[in-house]
Amino acid sequence: MTEEQAPGTTSAGPLRNPGFRWFFAGRLVSLAGSAMAPVALAFAVLDATHSAGSLGVVLAARSVPMLLFLLIGGVVGDRFPRRTVLLVANLGAAATQGTAAALFLTGGFHLAAIAALEFANGVLTAFTTPALRGIVPQLVEPDQRQRANSLLGSSKNLSSIVGPSLAGTLVLTAGSGWAIAIDALTYLLAAACLARLTLPGAVEVGRAGFLHELREGWTAFRALTWVCLTVLAFAATNAIYVGVWNVLGPTIADTTIGAAAWGLILSARAIGTLVATTALYRLRARSLPTGLLCFATGALPLIALALSAPVWLLVATSLIAGIGHGTMAITWETLLQQKVPNTLLSRISAYDDLVSFAAVPVGQLAVAPLAAATGQTEAMLLGGILFALIVTLPLLSPSVRHPSSTP
Repeated sequence: MTEEQAPGTTSAGPLRNPGFRWFFAGRLVSLAGSAMAPVALAFAVLDATHSAGSLGVVLAARSVPMLLFLLIGGVVGDRFPRRTVLLVANLGAAATQGTAAALFLTGGFHLAAIAALEFANGVLTAFTTPALRGIVPQLVEPDQRQRANSLLGSSKNLSSIVGPSLAGTLVLTAGSGWAIAIDALTYLLAAACLARLTLPGAVEVGRAGFLHELREGWTAFRALTWVCLTVLAFAATNAIYVGVWNVLGPTIADTTIGAAAWGLILSARAIGTLVATTALYRLRARSLPTGLLCFATGALPLIALALSAPVWLLVATSLIAGIGHGTMAITWETLLQQKVPNTLLSRISAYDDLVSFAAVPVGQLAVAPLAAATGQTEAMLLGGILFALIVTLPLLSPSVRHPSSTP
């Protein structure tokens, strides 16, 4: 985000806007439920089947359609009123999760039925995400968008920290079925909040064909060089992080620093991300280059772990990496909202998400052969070096240093 796009000095924050208050309340409730759902669902399936394979089927049934239908969701988010899209998606998610909870609570578990429900839930998520990323500019003035993104980012990060613990407590005390039922209830509450929204400058219903609008989004995505280069960097670093850090990290930690220290390192990163997203409600995010340089700090814990750094240094580098990640997340979201026309924002966001995460399975599959060929610590060190290089490489492009809304 450039200097002139940063939040102004006005004291009125986005929460003074009734529309944004209802939207924020709905997101807060929905995020709380969504943060609990993976833990609750995992234990519900394992309690019913005692099979890791069955759990894998259910999780894949939800994650695959999230990618397959993402581009369709982007077109729908630009083509139809986003309030309507989000209302239908939240009501649908309440129905799918409510039905799943009923099956678990009544002892009517069938793997195929649960997998089908989670597939439907994944489809609904694919329609939800692009619409969510396009709705903030319709609710909030440009000088308040960073603050709005800060609030939304902070609530998401806080939910990801607190939600799994709450879910674990619910599973132990009330059972996993009730935890999933609470997730269904949060979708209903979110829909009730969204029903109160009135969106100014709503996106008009599109008249062009679906494929035309899909191609139009792809053309716009490719034409914005700074978007393409940054998203490609996201894709590569996601593959590195998920593969090297998430897979090799615990493996190395298990034989060196131990599980407790590894948990502390992961918590430090989550705390750092929360600190950054919260601080950016007041502080000014400077520019895309600054965001990328902050994001490059994600290489530090990988390099530190590869070099057998002490636990305190691993915690410190992980905290710094979290701050860098949180800073880039808010900078990127605000920059897209400022530079991309709202009529294209859901489609551009969908291509952003699809490209950014499509390489994740590649990283997960490639890390084992890489570690076998080079050694685990060597692969970790290589991952850290590549992470830093890939993140900073887009800075060579003038379009990244000075992003514009036109090709």
